Amino acid sequence: MGDPGRLGGRHCFVTGASGGIGLAVTEAFLAHGARCTASDLADAPGIALERLQARFGERLAYVRLDVAATATIDGALDAAAARLGTIDVLFNNAAVFDLAPLLDSDEAMYERLYAVNVKGLFFVMQKMLARLVAAGKPGSVVNLSSQAGRRGEALVAHYCATKAAVISYTQSAALAMAPHGIRVNAIAPGVVDTPMWQQVDALFARHEGLALGAKKAAVGRAVPLGRMGVPRDIAGAAVFLASDEAAYITAQTLNVDGGNVMS
Repeated sequence: MGDPGRLGGRHCFVTGASGGIGLAVTEAFLAHGARCTASDLADAPGIALERLQARFGERLAYVRLDVAATATIDGALDAAAARLGTIDVLFNNAAVFDLAPLLDSDEAMYERLYAVNVKGLFFVMQKMLARLVAAGKPGSVVNLSSQAGRRGEALVAHYCATKAAVISYTQSAALAMAPHGIRVNAIAPGVVDTPMWQQVDALFARHEGLALGAKKAAVGRAVPLGRMGVPRDIAGAAVFLASDEAAYITAQTLNVDGGNVMS
């Protein structure tokens, strides 16, 4: 359940929307009254998004978008606006993960992570913001960083650096957009139980000599609140930052991590 007036009248664009955090945020935006364009790599929405379309009807649309293919971003944003109106809110979520020992980490891994997590995120944000400025409308961007952007990790150097870049771009964009009444914030999740954690756990198992599932269990126990997060934990923060309740909040990165990071 949600408050249909909380985001009523807004068009929200979500990247990486087919599962995990992106899917939960899309559902939460819709439940709070928004129109949503969900985007992801597939040519058509998957089963989970189709179920949301059955519930919310024409308030949910889908466009294919590979954020790393920056030449396609304008087309995706134009298609979304043509169907559901000017985009008011961006949830900039699409990302990839990989890890390796520092001395073994290669250029291909670096390029892949930066192409999606930094370049793609920046240019989706830039192009959406340009449209808002041209329309003379206020709006809100919520970028997805990570607790990994708050510190380095021996096996996760490139990913940590990309998520630190998200925090920095959030601050710079917020200052640039403040005169236009557009807010830019970020969320830094901790460990969140999504399908991606199967990949993360398997990578740690290989490089740290652990049994499958051991890393996931250990990080959950280490959280001060005693559990991994779930996607709806992040969705609540995203709705808040997108809403008028956060009208005086910009240039911030909100830790949603069960107490892992204190700032």
